[in-house]
Amino acid sequence: MDKEKKEVEKVKKFKFTKFIIIILLLYLFGFFIYELLLIPTKNIFISDNYYLTDQEIIDISGLKNYPSFFFTTKLSIKNKLLKNNMIQSVEIKKEIFGKIYITVTENTPLFYNSITKETILNNGKSISSSDYIVPVLTNEVDSEVYEKLVEKMATVDINVLSMISEIEYDPNDIDTERFLLTMNDGNFVYITLTKISSLNEYIDILASVEGNKGILYLDSGNYFEILE
Repeated sequence: MDKEKKEVEKVKKFKFTKFIIIILLLYLFGFFIYELLLIPTKNIFISDNYYLTDQEIIDISGLKNYPSFFFTTKLSIKNKLLKNNMIQSVEIKKEIFGKIYITVTENTPLFYNSITKETILNNGKSISSSDYIVPVLTNEVDSEVYEKLVEKMATVDINVLSMISEIEYDPNDIDTERFLLTMNDGNFVYITLTKISSLNEYIDILASVEGNKGILYLDSGNYFEILE
C-alpha cells in the first residue's frame, strides 16, 4: 500500500513539475513576444521630398521618437502625412529590423498671394507659410480669372516658375486674362492665361535674344522688345 502511495506521489510531483515548466515556458514566450513588439523603429528613410525636410516629414508622421515598429502601422503614418497640405500622396514600406521607407509626392507652391498672405499650391489649396521662394502675386485678381490662374500656373515647368519674381494682374480692353511677369533675370513677360504654356519655352527664347534685356510679349504674338 505504501508503495502505491509513493507511486501516486511521484505521479503528482511529475505532473506538478510539468505544469510549472509549461507555465514558465508560456511566461518566457509571452515575455519574448512582448519585448519583440516593443522593439523601436530603427531606421527611417525619406525619398522624393523637395520642399519638406526629412525631419519635418518624420515629425508630421509621428515617428520623431522612433516608436514601436510593430505598433506603428503604415496606415497611421500615411493618414498623419496626408493631413499636411504640402503632401499630395505617400507610399509607406516596412521591412524587417525596424526599417520604414516613406516616399512622398509633394504639392508644388505656385506663388505667394500678397493680398491674402498665403502661398498657393498646385492643387488649389493654400498654406500660411511664406518660407518658399516663389513668385509674388502683387495685386488683386478677379475671382474667375484667379481660379484659372492657379490652374494654368500648375502647368508651368518648375525651372521656369523659379525664374519669376512677381506676377501682376494687368488686363486691358482686349484681354481680361493678361498678366505682367517680372523675371529674376531683369526681363518682363506679358502673358495671357490661354497661352501660358508658351512660358515653358522661356529658356529657349532667352538663348535667341543674345543677352539683351527687354519685354517678351507672349500675350499677342511672340516677339521681344529690347529695352535701351
